Amino acid sequence: MVLKLEDKKTIVNEVSGVAKQAVSLVAAEYSGLTVGQLTDLRKSARNAGVYMRVVRNTLARRALEGTSFACIQEKLVGPLILAFSKDDPGAAARLIKEFVRTNEKLKVMALAIDNQLLPPAGLEKLASLPTREQAIAQLMSVMKAPITKFVRTLAEPHAMLVRTVAAVRDQKQASA
Repeated sequence: MVLKLEDKKTIVNEVSGVAKQAVSLVAAEYSGLTVGQLTDLRKSARNAGVYMRVVRNTLARRALEGTSFACIQEKLVGPLILAFSKDDPGAAARLIKEFVRTNEKLKVMALAIDNQLLPPAGLEKLASLPTREQAIAQLMSVMKAPITKFVRTLAEPHAMLVRTVAAVRDQKQASA
């Protein structure tokens, strides 16, 4: 399909805008997938809050210039689908990882996060990153642990006294 110059500029501006706001990118080769499988992947991406787009590599290189994903430009070879995670760094990686389990023809070519190019083997690591809610919960539990331990330490002498008095009471009741 022949694209006019205006259409190309629109695509570059759209992908560039998304890339500037995104936190991670997964580039995967989709050759061999059916239209139905790609439709399912895109539907899953919409539900997961992942921006997914098939873009010509030359247009993708131009769109990624000046963004934190410029490091991935040399890996843009062949028919690729780009998946950008907007809020959660691991969202696109989790989506692709789940899709690859049932569709082995989708091959991860490159990953990028925070100006770093990761090899395709890094998909598992990127997919295992906690979501924002999980990270906040982990942080809160770490912050809460010392306070909880301190309160338990302060309460222990009183609890020990109560247990001792209860044991004396039970011993006197048993002997009487």
